[in-house]
Amino acid sequence: MAVMTLIEGLRQGMDEALAADPRVFIIGEDVGARGGVFRATQGLFDKYGGDRVIDSPLAESSIVGVGIGAALAGLLPICEIQFADFIYPAFNQIVNEAARMYYRSAGDWHVPLVIRVPYGGGVGGGLYHSQSVESLFAHQPGLKVVVPSTPADAKGLIKAALYDPNPVIIFEPKKGYRGIKGEVPEGEIVTSIGAARVARMGGDVSVFAYGMMAYYAEQAAEMVAVEGIDAEIIDLRTLAPVDRESILASVRKTGKALIVYEDNLTLGYGAEVAALIADDGFEFLDAPVRRLAAPDVPATPFSHPMQDFFMINPDKIAAAIRELAAY
Repeated sequence: MAVMTLIEGLRQGMDEALAADPRVFIIGEDVGARGGVFRATQGLFDKYGGDRVIDSPLAESSIVGVGIGAALAGLLPICEIQFADFIYPAFNQIVNEAARMYYRSAGDWHVPLVIRVPYGGGVGGGLYHSQSVESLFAHQPGLKVVVPSTPADAKGLIKAALYDPNPVIIFEPKKGYRGIKGEVPEGEIVTSIGAARVARMGGDVSVFAYGMMAYYAEQAAEMVAVEGIDAEIIDLRTLAPVDRESILASVRKTGKALIVYEDNLTLGYGAEVAALIADDGFEFLDAPVRRLAAPDVPATPFSHPMQDFFMINPDKIAAAIRELAAY
């Protein structure tokens, strides 16, 4: 086991994939000699060359369009979108083309495409460098959507995504790139797409989260543990397809559900988890299903005091756990 940051786990996964399979290549803005704006691809250009770590024009639709064409031709592209906020020009390529290709061809065409997307706030990025857009894509049949919250999963999910026959979007919590650390097994690891992770076992309250919020939820659980509240933390890991069985098993055990996500409250991804519990787990509930999310304002403010008000943190999660535990 080696201790790594989230971004180091991700980079190791890409490095190993490039070394093992000549079909793998990376394309995106500044991913080459610079190593990406977050340095996720640092060193890979020098190691594998400009034919496999490719600097693209500043045009997200072309990045994904090239990826779709390459995937249809038998390659395994990793497309980097520099910030989630800039993914909208590629929305048509992702949703109308990549996601629907297998269905529209009656299973004849596969698009083994990986799209990496740094998302989320808390880094002082303001309106156009802090957005959470995962619910827009989790809504689309034909797309798989995953979110790592540990370095091991960052490595394991990109390996799984590369060899999935159809498109996978990896949303990466950029605030956690260097803030989240953990052990990563040596050698080949693959994290199953569609399986949640029990990050902490507990019996009083179930907390469902992903990405940075899963990391914060574990901290919050330790804060309330000293007060005698035993919170179970379920790291969803995969938003589409969601692990229904793990969600319902946890609610069956605790009777109380708190869903934490960084996006706006209304119609954010947590609403789907709440509906799932209400539909299939109502008989297990001892309290209303609660959601903790960002307020319904257009985006994360640039002002740091306002950003702190907008963002969910361990203290806010701990307060929500206490409130639900006392219900």
